[in-house]
Amino acid sequence: MSMARPLSRLVRLAALILVPVLLAASVPAFAKGIVEKGDRIVVVGDSITEQKQYSKFIEDYLTLCVPQLDLWVFQLGWGGETAGGFVGRMDQDLFPFKPDVITTCYGMNDGGYRAYVEGIGNEYRAQMQRILDAAKQAGATVVVGSPGVVDTKTWRGPADVYNDNLAHLRDIARDLAKNADMPFANVHDAMMDVMKKAKAAYGEDYHVGGGDGIHPAPNGHLVMAYAFLKAMGFDGNLGTITIDTAGKATATGGHKVLSAKGGKVELQSTRYPFCFFGDGASPDSTRSVLPFFTFNEDLNRLTLIVKGLKGGKARVAWGPGAPGSKSFTAAQLAQGINLAAEFLDNPFCEAFQKVDGEIAAKQNYETWLIKSNRMAPAGTPEAKSARWPTTVLAKYDALVKAVHEAVVPVKHTLTVTPE
Repeated sequence: MSMARPLSRLVRLAALILVPVLLAASVPAFAKGIVEKGDRIVVVGDSITEQKQYSKFIEDYLTLCVPQLDLWVFQLGWGGETAGGFVGRMDQDLFPFKPDVITTCYGMNDGGYRAYVEGIGNEYRAQMQRILDAAKQAGATVVVGSPGVVDTKTWRGPADVYNDNLAHLRDIARDLAKNADMPFANVHDAMMDVMKKAKAAYGEDYHVGGGDGIHPAPNGHLVMAYAFLKAMGFDGNLGTITIDTAGKATATGGHKVLSAKGGKVELQSTRYPFCFFGDGASPDSTRSVLPFFTFNEDLNRLTLIVKGLKGGKARVAWGPGAPGSKSFTAAQLAQGINLAAEFLDNPFCEAFQKVDGEIAAKQNYETWLIKSNRMAPAGTPEAKSARWPTTVLAKYDALVKAVHEAVVPVKHTLTVTPE
């Protein structure tokens, strides 16, 4: 890594801290990101990370929603791990990848599954500090994640007692991040807020902390991914499509107009909106949790603006692959609607799912790479360089290639019909 890169990170990290102070409250603190083109991002944590759900959602977003950054992502989840446990394998499992950005999510196991005592906090603080010191020495930025939550229904013990413990560890993680000038991902508060709202709407059986109270289903993992992506500083602007009903159209941010006639516009996009799946009030559905936090508003805005409408309303159809259409007022369309939020069934869903499947296969292999090819810390440099045989690396390269090859431009059509 060049000396210029860490310096630029310090400048951007300072911006993250100063934006709320210097600008109006309407400007989000995450308006300037910490991720640069070509960065190597490593997602670190315990068994919740090893579930490969929030890590997959993060990689989905980095691959499809901000493809122009050309990022490399690897997940290092390890079941049962604490912050101290990770300290013991950083030199072997993390730093050989020369990461630029590291996300950490520890605390669930560090809390010991009991009421908080000062000794728990002291140990967690000391081990997290060691992670931060080592990462800073290596020139990497750490997105310090707090622990999540235990579910208020499915957790085996008094949930309020252990969530209080996790809240103490959240505060320690926040303070460590602030003192180290690193971004902080408040996973705990995001999940707690969503859990209260979702259970009020769907009932107590709708778990956000997982069926076992600890390991979330896709709904909870989406909230976790949201917290980390916000902390990375993505502004959520995925492009704007502007249609003039007189027959002109323009597009920005990875979207190209192929043809435009009246209110019908054909486009080709290399940048996808994030897509959600599942129905109803199931924890296994990412769609079910969307009403309770601002993923689309903050991170997933593909904007359609319509000018020159005559009349009070117009119907928008987005296809192929999108059943039905929706009606909007002329004022709404003139201001701009978020296609990603308004049309959950959209022309990108099929392609998104294909890439998501390839990322899942790659991340599954990453777990095997780390866990099945252990090496004694006292090994020689030659042994370390030969950690993975050529055949193993070739398979991994093929999985990475499959992800890239699955990311294809999507052709789609927007039709605006005055009512």
